[in-house]
Amino acid sequence: MATIVDTAPASALFVEKTPLERYVAPDKPSLVGLSRAALAEALGGVGVPERQRKMRVQQLWHWIYVRGTQDFDAMTSVSKELRSVLDTHFTLARPDVVAEQISVDGTRKWLLRLPGETPGERPHEVECVYIPDDGRATLCVSSQVGCTLTCTFCHTGTQRLVRNLTPGEIVGQLMVARDRLGDWPRAAEASEPRAEDGRLVSNIVMMGMGEPLYNFENVRDALLVVADGDGLSISKRRITLSTSGVVPNISRTGAEIGVMLAVSLHAVRDELRNELVPLNRKYPIQQLLEACRNYPGASNAKRITFEYVMLKGINDSIDDAKALVRLLKGIPAKINLIPFNPWPGTKYECSDWDQIEKFSEVVFNAGYASPVRTPRGRDILAACGQLKSETEKLSARERMALRAMAMTE
Repeated sequence: MATIVDTAPASALFVEKTPLERYVAPDKPSLVGLSRAALAEALGGVGVPERQRKMRVQQLWHWIYVRGTQDFDAMTSVSKELRSVLDTHFTLARPDVVAEQISVDGTRKWLLRLPGETPGERPHEVECVYIPDDGRATLCVSSQVGCTLTCTFCHTGTQRLVRNLTPGEIVGQLMVARDRLGDWPRAAEASEPRAEDGRLVSNIVMMGMGEPLYNFENVRDALLVVADGDGLSISKRRITLSTSGVVPNISRTGAEIGVMLAVSLHAVRDELRNELVPLNRKYPIQQLLEACRNYPGASNAKRITFEYVMLKGINDSIDDAKALVRLLKGIPAKINLIPFNPWPGTKYECSDWDQIEKFSEVVFNAGYASPVRTPRGRDILAACGQLKSETEKLSARERMALRAMAMTE
């Protein structure tokens, strides 16, 4: 594939998408996703005395995030009077599930519907994915409706950017997963196999639709709720945030959220990364790697993951592998080699498996790579880089082709 020749300044060539719509809060907002401080403020707004708020917040936090309660009447430790007040002013709503697809390998993808900017007009949609695996089960969570960026190998990047998700809509994806899977204490006999820690959802990856660091404040607030030890209690070491390289917010991620970091690298030369990940025109490789070297808390025990999609004849040579090792010298890192997951209309192909193994051997011998995993959920467009809220519109022939491909690999 020919390399694009730049004839204009980098700043002129890179254009970030701007949101087409905005979030408009309903008359009865959901309490899901509120921080403890915001929850206390909401209680104050409906007349709960200040001296009672800390206790009431703790009660509500338990019912919402430990019990997964969806009805105020079920909160038996809360007075009937307060339950009635809460029901008048608030809900415990999560996003609506409008479609579920289950892969031949057990991966599940949910299409979630959110309110649009104007009542009665087309609602907003996002996808999230549940990936069960040996000893763990990961939920891939979206941060935007659509995506700010236009990475050329990514299906989501072909979609318009509609708007950022709110903290409640981000946390709500985990709530939906636990609802659907029976992952609350009252549903101990759930049919899905549990991870080593006894949960059906043990890990979170912010790798769904959208660029999380272009929705930083909402993602931060949501992940702090997810990590709260008295509620959903997903350890920060089990939460990974993936970015295409929004350099100014990388340090903030470590300092203000403290989760594991993953970086979508995919190329070792600026001219190629400019094409694959156009954000590179704004924040080139050396700036990105310098931000990674300074990532708060990074260590050999808390390594940064560098994601590298394997594209046939594009970035998969042995010279690329050696250059990748040199680039990451001095950074506590591991490399996640991702076989390219095809989608309708893409111009790319996945590298041959023997080439992936040769590439993997170079980076593995340098101490960086984990074993290459077989892609999950390809037959339902649920694998890395395949999410797009319009996938339910695939033709029957496209669906059959995707499922046949997954079954033969």
